[in-house]
Amino acid sequence: MSFKAIRADKSVSGHEVRFVEMDESELMDGDVTIRVTHSTVNYKDGLALSGKSAIPRRFPMVLGIDLAGIVETSSHQGFVPGDQVIVNGWGLGETHYGGYAERARVKGDWLVRLPEGWTRAEAMAVGTAGYTAALCLLAIEAAGVTPAMGPVVVTGAAGGVGSVAIALLKAAGWRVVASTGRLAEAPYLEGLGASEIIDRATLSAPGKPLGKERWAAAIDSVGSVTLANVLAQTRYGGAVAACGLAGGMDLPASVAPFILRGVRLLGIDSVNCPMPARLAAWGRIARDLDRAMLARMTETVGFDRVFDAGERILAGKVRGRIVVEIG
Repeated sequence: MSFKAIRADKSVSGHEVRFVEMDESELMDGDVTIRVTHSTVNYKDGLALSGKSAIPRRFPMVLGIDLAGIVETSSHQGFVPGDQVIVNGWGLGETHYGGYAERARVKGDWLVRLPEGWTRAEAMAVGTAGYTAALCLLAIEAAGVTPAMGPVVVTGAAGGVGSVAIALLKAAGWRVVASTGRLAEAPYLEGLGASEIIDRATLSAPGKPLGKERWAAAIDSVGSVTLANVLAQTRYGGAVAACGLAGGMDLPASVAPFILRGVRLLGIDSVNCPMPARLAAWGRIARDLDRAMLARMTETVGFDRVFDAGERILAGKVRGRIVVEIG
C-alpha cells in the first residue's frame, strides 16, 4: 500500500525535504502499524522542515516528531486494531520515521492511549509542546515549589509550550507572568490566564549575576541569555524548568543563583522521557487543560501546508499551536 510522506533525503548540498510517495514495505521496524490522522508543527519540526538543521540523524528520514492515529495492525499485547493512540518523541523524525506520513510503524511501548473523551486533533493541539509544558509543571511541583511562594514566569509565552504552560499554571493556582516579544498578543495571553505581561527585551539583554527576586518558578523555552536572567531573578528556593533553545544553546550564567539562593535548574527532556512520567503529564493535561481554551490557541492546516507552517514558526509568526490534518 502506498502513502504520502514528507521525507528528508541526502543530497549533494546536504539534504532536501520534499513530499514523496512511499510503500508500506519501506516503514521501519515496530510491532504496531498506525494510520496517521493528525500531526503538529513544533519549533523542532520547523527546523527539520527547513532542510538546514541537524534534526534528522539518519537518511532517508520521514519528518514529524508527533503523531496521532488509529492502530491498523499490532503484535504488541497492549494494543489492538482500532485503538486510538498518540506518539511523542522517541526519536520520531530524527532516528525513526515520524508523523508526517499517512502510515507509521513504531514500537508499542512508545504509545500513549488517547485520553478518554478527547479527539486525535485535540491531542495534537497539545502535541510535544503541550506535553513538555506539563512535564515542566510536574517538575516544579516535585521540587516543592508552590504558588504560595510567589509568581511563575513563562518565557516564549505566545508559542506552543508557553501557551499551554500558562493555561495549566493558571489552573494550578499560579499567578503567571508572561514574557513575550509580541506585546500585541497581550489580550491572547491574558485570555489564557496570564496576570502580567513583560517585554522579552527585559530578559534578553546581558544582565547581572543576581537580580531582584521576582518569581518563585519559571518555565523557559528560550535558553541562552534569557534563561540566565530568569535564574538571576528567581526567588530563594525557587525552581526553573528549562525545556527549549529558541534563543540559543549557550547559558551565559553564573553560579550565584544556585549557591546564594538555592535556586534549582530542572532540565526537561520530552524525547526519551520514561513512560510513567509521560502518562502523568498526559493525565494532568486531560484533567486540567480547558479544551475550549485549547481550541482558541490552535490553528489547523492541511498536510499540503506543512512547509508554510514550518517557515512561520521559525519566523516567530505562530501563536499557540498548529495541528496538521494528515489523513
